[in-house]
Amino acid sequence: MDRHATATATGATAVGIVADGGFKVLLGAAFALGAAPLSRPLGVPLWLLVVSGAALLACGGAELGYARVRPARTYVRLMVGYDACWALATLVGVLVAARGGTVGGEVWIGYQAVAPVLFAVLLARAAPARLTPSAAS
Repeated sequence: MDRHATATATGATAVGIVADGGFKVLLGAAFALGAAPLSRPLGVPLWLLVVSGAALLACGGAELGYARVRPARTYVRLMVGYDACWALATLVGVLVAARGGTVGGEVWIGYQAVAPVLFAVLLARAAPARLTPSAAS
């Protein structure tokens, strides 16, 4: 069995997981607490920013909470998928806005309302990390 597939994160990977979870918590707090002033420039309804903030807070909290009990490989795969799709949602939002569309902000914030929930659910459903004797020493 590949110990990297079952071991918890250490070193740079652990720092990356904590940084990613911490960023989601901070962004979620900013969206939730700053929803009123952010709503107009982003062109999104207030409720969507609040929902997005709550989703990011929950996901970041789950990410930090599971850091020691889920396999590092699971985290890395989820973070790469999440961030790649976030970049795509950002690109689509910018292109829509650049062409005069009015839903660019909704695409971007909408992604951040849905994707963190999926991330947290997949992380919660992942098998717990099992340290092999060589990984535990």
